[in-house]
Amino acid sequence: MARFDHPLALVTALYRRVSRWMAGWMPKGLFARALIIIIAPMVILQSVIAYAFMERHWQTVTRRLSAAVTQDISALIDIAESYPQDPDYDTLTRIAGDRLNLDVDILPPGPLPPPAEKPFFSVLDRSLSNEIRRQIGRPFWIDTVGRSNMVEIRVQLDKGILRVLTRRSQTYASNSHIFLMWMIGTSLVLIGIAVAFLRNQIRPIMRLADAAESFGKGREVEFRPRGAREVRQAGLAFIEMKRRIERAIEQRTAMLNGVSHDLRTILTRFKLSLALMEESAELDALRKDVDEMSRMLEAYLAFARGDAGEQAAPTDIAAFLDELRADAERQGHPAEVSFAGDPVVTVRPDAFRRCLWNLVTNAGRHANRIALSGVHEGRWLIIHIDDDGPGVAPDQREEVFKPFVRLDDARNIDEGGTGLGLAIARDIARSHGGEATLSESPLGGLRATVRVPV
Repeated sequence: MARFDHPLALVTALYRRVSRWMAGWMPKGLFARALIIIIAPMVILQSVIAYAFMERHWQTVTRRLSAAVTQDISALIDIAESYPQDPDYDTLTRIAGDRLNLDVDILPPGPLPPPAEKPFFSVLDRSLSNEIRRQIGRPFWIDTVGRSNMVEIRVQLDKGILRVLTRRSQTYASNSHIFLMWMIGTSLVLIGIAVAFLRNQIRPIMRLADAAESFGKGREVEFRPRGAREVRQAGLAFIEMKRRIERAIEQRTAMLNGVSHDLRTILTRFKLSLALMEESAELDALRKDVDEMSRMLEAYLAFARGDAGEQAAPTDIAAFLDELRADAERQGHPAEVSFAGDPVVTVRPDAFRRCLWNLVTNAGRHANRIALSGVHEGRWLIIHIDDDGPGVAPDQREEVFKPFVRLDDARNIDEGGTGLGLAIARDIARSHGGEATLSESPLGGLRATVRVPV
């Protein structure tokens, strides 16, 4: 157990522990938290008011009513014992009924009934008993539950038993439930208004979050700012950010298209010049260099362009995997395919196919067997590309995703290429809001995993 040398350290540790415990139980959504912020003070305020009302009003009024009834009973006892000239107590019962609104009888002498069952929460029973003990000081018996609207009191006298029947309203503040009903009713109405108001305020925030998520996945976004002023400002800032990003992408694409056109023109001139020259060993080497430059140029431009401009559309991923398997088998690499879940997801088809093809091509360069597997679980599409090649060391699996990085180990990534295949694959996966990673394969080689939200 940890030792705390200072009380402040103990208080801090307890505070952190309680904070962690509360954080685990608190709701994570903004709507639920906003409801708690509104409802919790309301419930606390209503509870304090109810307690103060019960403590100050209900109990005080009940105690005073019980004291008044007890004073009347005490006065009747004094009259009965001080003026014995009324042997049948007719005058006493008449005064009690006409003046005090009490039903009084004098029973023959005898023992009092056994104590009646007491209710668990009985302010009346407790207050009335205390007042009878304090003012009368004689053996008594009370029944506050036998009759719904009456209270029966019996007091032991010298010559008999005084039985008093009084209405419950004379001894008990019975209108408290009206206050509680009004308090609960108004609380429910206010909570309903708060829920409806918060729902309307949270909905624009959720729309903004959905629009940002769709834009991060490369999908077309139609969004109009709504809601409170601050939410509209956030929505306008998102729209402006989206426009700037799209403008930057358009400018980069236009620039790359221009560069591509100029460089392709120069390479075409090289090819025409080489075609007019006499055949020789040096000429073949130059042609290979020009072809290599063309291929490298296409790879660089594809990486820098990032397949911009393509719109997302529902795509059958299972059919994609079958096509990749057929392409791999045509290149002499046995492959197998499996897929689970709904195969139709929304992605940019050409870009996503290129992402998977780069990974399959990389596996085909270094392995004999390839296994393609995919699963659609909830909001995620996960695709694994396994091979039985030499693999990549764990400490180099992140390095190989960097542009132009090539390994000198047993597995040379993009051997004969430009070192951009895996970088392009990860860039496309991230443009869909996902990620591409490398890990150990069940086949003994390398596993490439593409995980994107759908």
